[in-house]
Amino acid sequence: MRDATEALIVIDLQKDFCPGGALAVAGGDQIVPGINVLATEFQTIALTQDWHPANHLSFAANHAGAAEYSETRMPYGPQTLWPVHCVQGTPGAGFHEGFDTRPAQVILRKGFRPEIDSYSAFFENDRVTGTGLEGWLRARDVTGLTLAGLATDFCVAFSALDARALGFDVTVRLDLSRGIDLGGSLASMTERMRAAGVRLEG
Repeated sequence: MRDATEALIVIDLQKDFCPGGALAVAGGDQIVPGINVLATEFQTIALTQDWHPANHLSFAANHAGAAEYSETRMPYGPQTLWPVHCVQGTPGAGFHEGFDTRPAQVILRKGFRPEIDSYSAFFENDRVTGTGLEGWLRARDVTGLTLAGLATDFCVAFSALDARALGFDVTVRLDLSRGIDLGGSLASMTERMRAAGVRLEG
């Protein structure tokens, strides 16, 4: 068992991001058993969960004539327009049925403000609005983080980069994450993580 100052953060292991879901990541379900095993090594565990209202402005359906995976401008910068996914209270927003959430001490819901998307577990996409996760970790004297989940090149990578910027020691388990790879995003975000000092394993 690892020391309680090392935390596992499991990112968005939800049905809509797994095969058959509204925004399916190829092989997203394949990482579930490994994450369940990894969780047995940690005393401190947090989960994140996309939790969007139906009128969320990151949904292409809420922009007349906009195509899914196109890009628009928000007040905080560029924003990919996604298929409708992880709508609050819907089955797709739930965790994968094979994922054992019982060891987790906290579930952090993000992306619930209609006007701001939230990739990172630490900050929404305006890069100012915090989620509260940093405070939860600091209160537990956590200094090291291991991240896994969905998707490698979006929510996992943005969380890892923010964690490094906040001074945490960060490891990303690439073998227990899966990427969307939108326009080469997987390679570019992997390189950004490496350059930021994120330890990439698996």
